[in-house]
Amino acid sequence: SGRKPGKQPGAKGTWRDAPLKTERTESHWPVVCAHCGRAFEMWDAVVRTAEAFAVLELERTDSGIRIGCVQHRYEVMRCACGRETAASPGIGVLSFQGDRKRHLLLTERSLVGPSLAAFITALAVRHHQSRRRIREFLLTWFGVALAVGTLDRCLREVGVACEPIVEDLLEEVRASGVIHADETPWWQGVLGRWLWVVLSATTAVFHIGSRRHEEIRDLLGDAILGWLVTDGYGAYRDYARRQRCLAHLIRKGIALAGGLHPDGIRFGEWLVRELRGLIKAVAEDKDHTILNPIQARLKRACKLHRDHETEKIRALAREILNDWSAIVAFVTNHALPPTNNEAERALRLAVIARRLSFGTRTEEGSAAYAATLSVVETCRRRRVDPWSYIADTLARARTDLHHLPVPVAV
Repeated sequence: SGRKPGKQPGAKGTWRDAPLKTERTESHWPVVCAHCGRAFEMWDAVVRTAEAFAVLELERTDSGIRIGCVQHRYEVMRCACGRETAASPGIGVLSFQGDRKRHLLLTERSLVGPSLAAFITALAVRHHQSRRRIREFLLTWFGVALAVGTLDRCLREVGVACEPIVEDLLEEVRASGVIHADETPWWQGVLGRWLWVVLSATTAVFHIGSRRHEEIRDLLGDAILGWLVTDGYGAYRDYARRQRCLAHLIRKGIALAGGLHPDGIRFGEWLVRELRGLIKAVAEDKDHTILNPIQARLKRACKLHRDHETEKIRALAREILNDWSAIVAFVTNHALPPTNNEAERALRLAVIARRLSFGTRTEEGSAAYAATLSVVETCRRRRVDPWSYIADTLARARTDLHHLPVPVAV
């Protein structure tokens, strides 16, 4: 229809029929006088309340979790100099988006607290729930009614708060000894994009962009210290220290073996047998008397078929010969895995989300989603609670405080 998704201009809005019922009050006082700079003491007079608003926050109890409503009051105090100073909610970063009518400002003056925002993000990002299902869940089980727009704002706030962490994670990945990299198609509105992932044993970074060679170079840099484990995409061939995923080649060999061409069947079975034998021999720590004949037979099979008249047979044989050093790198360096399963498993969560939600809609949404995935997967690999860390990061971002590094399990 050409219309933008969501509520259209002129549509009837929704609002609360009654104010929220608060359970308790938390007061905030100014620290120093705004005029003379003197620190306030406990005996200084509290004149009045400058502003007050309710915040819904997730609370952990001995029996589970609950959502409480707290009224935050910001007081005005009179200094000995006779001037008054008011406390005010913290204000964090401002996220700009060109086609949005209102920019996203992270501030403590928010209806949803950091822990509840992290809980909403967990339902959406980790458990693949839509905004409307999250709204139904909160209303049914907690008796809390939140608009779809409020839920969407929470997800955007978490993403904006997590974005600065990605730069720190990238530095850790680049310094790793073994780096896994992979990519998968992604939709950003009507634009075709690619979701990239680079990860080490304890750190993961996701990025949504194009499929150009520059994307992986921007993520890893021109010179990485360790080895790169990848599939056969040509963008990775600029890196000399690389291990090629053998699982992809085995799948191609199985496809040939399941065909109708006699030479393709024979060549495919030969490849699968030798590649699997090579992986098993390295895993069992066999010596060169076993490994060298396997590599010789594998290379001989490719040389015999590199000029075959059938394109698929010829292409696979030449592909293996052209990338031979990357295919057998794990034979001499036992720290390298023979497959890229680590990156494949890390992308699985995003692939499921893509099939359910058809990707993201804007540049900001893509950056926010990739940053959130990076923090969640990194925390999972380090065996720490990602949602407590995300709640603390959002709370600090709303007051313009620098984020803490991602913790490491003790």
